[in-house]
Amino acid sequence: MDNADVVIVGTGHGGAQAAIALRQQGHEGSILMLGRDSEPPYERPPLSKEYLAGDKPFERIMIRPVQFWADRKIELRLGAMVRDVDPAAHEVVLGDGARIGYRKLIWAGGGDPRRLSCPGANLKGVHAVRDKRDVDAIMAQLEQGAKRFVVIGGGYIGLEAAAVLRKLGCEVTLLEALPRVLARVAGEELSRFIEQEHREHGVDLRLETAVDAIEGDDDGKVTGVRLAEGEVIACDAVIVGIGIVPTVAPLIAAGAAGSNGVDVDVYCRTTLDDIYAIGDCAAHANPFADQAVIRLESVQNANDMANTAARAIMGDKQPYHALPWFWSNQYDLKLQTAGLSLGYDQAVVRGDPATRKFSIVYLKERRPIAFDCVSNTRDYVQGRKLLENEVGEVDLDLLADPEVPLKDLL
Repeated sequence: MDNADVVIVGTGHGGAQAAIALRQQGHEGSILMLGRDSEPPYERPPLSKEYLAGDKPFERIMIRPVQFWADRKIELRLGAMVRDVDPAAHEVVLGDGARIGYRKLIWAGGGDPRRLSCPGANLKGVHAVRDKRDVDAIMAQLEQGAKRFVVIGGGYIGLEAAAVLRKLGCEVTLLEALPRVLARVAGEELSRFIEQEHREHGVDLRLETAVDAIEGDDDGKVTGVRLAEGEVIACDAVIVGIGIVPTVAPLIAAGAAGSNGVDVDVYCRTTLDDIYAIGDCAAHANPFADQAVIRLESVQNANDMANTAARAIMGDKQPYHALPWFWSNQYDLKLQTAGLSLGYDQAVVRGDPATRKFSIVYLKERRPIAFDCVSNTRDYVQGRKLLENEVGEVDLDLLADPEVPLKDLL
């Protein structure tokens, strides 16, 4: 049986940063990273943007050059699926039955794309956008002449993929089951602006639209998407972006607490001894959401949780307290979000959306809790400072005036 002082499950942003942080903080013991992916650690956000568009080759989205890991004596074991966790024995069991002992375990397993449950969901040409292999399959279809795409899901992944496909000259129909896009993460003002942008760029965007089945030919290839009311949209490929399912089954089976992901405390510890969890799969009481227990699917969260877990392992316990932030590129727009708009009771628009440069401030009891900034980096930077300083009630007239710098409200 193999052993490592620290075993890290997952080679995405969280897993990679955990290994880096351990070495930066002086950890001298062995570190083993186990990844389901066959590639060394790479960035996920560019997959639905620059990588799919062909603007960045794979080498430019790697988190570090391959030699970096060897130089720091961080062992990568790729194509390795963790089947079970034995917390009493301090071992993980791989898919091939191999057992690996650990002193500390960091679970950075992320999530799997949520799959369609309708007939035809497994036909050839139905794609997710979660790893390099997914996007390589889409790019292969593009090279083979695919031109007609149906994108299911109006979240960031679906919207970013739709924007890239339009840039590449494809016909795109985007289907969203809810009354607006980005319904779970943004207010209505931003949703309507984004919808208009996509329609002006030629996307056939349909709201409150349910999928009944994916249709295919005798070879098992996609030919169309049948809607609940019976219409069939002919297509060459389907991209599904309807969220993720946290990859935590081995931890839950081993007795870890958790319902939506796996529960962690302020030091990213699970309820199992010597086992930490970070990133997309880690449910935590977030200080910027009034301590509501949530999961955050972002690079920022993965990296900050990785640093928290590494510090705790090294005996320098510092509670997780990081302002959430996100970004999305669609067409020539850069959307930057700071904070969490959960539970807001008022939204103030700074600037004119018609200029395609504006911000939306979300407030709760007149206190800013989040910012959505569209091609407005100044507001984003200054808005983050307001939130980090936990500014109290603000003058709404000054807040709404785009000529008044947000820093003046500190």
